[in-house]
Amino acid sequence: MSGDELTFESAQRELEQIVEQLESGKAGLDEAIALWQRGEELYAFCRRKLDAAEGQIEELAKRAEAAALPTAAEPD
Repeated sequence: MSGDELTFESAQRELEQIVEQLESGKAGLDEAIALWQRGEELYAFCRRKLDAAEGQIEELAKRAEAAALPTAAEPD
């Protein structure tokens, strides 16, 4: 990318394009290897983003659950 920060969505789009190119069979050997390597990088990037998002969601769910529980000081 041209100096822009890679986003999950842009990485996913690029990965989809790579898959299409590889599936078409039109890439030469060297190009296919380079595409595969780039695909591996993009996949790892997307996996890290998804794992981080999952962790954030779990943390938010724990906070919401803790906020919803009545404390001992609150009357019933």
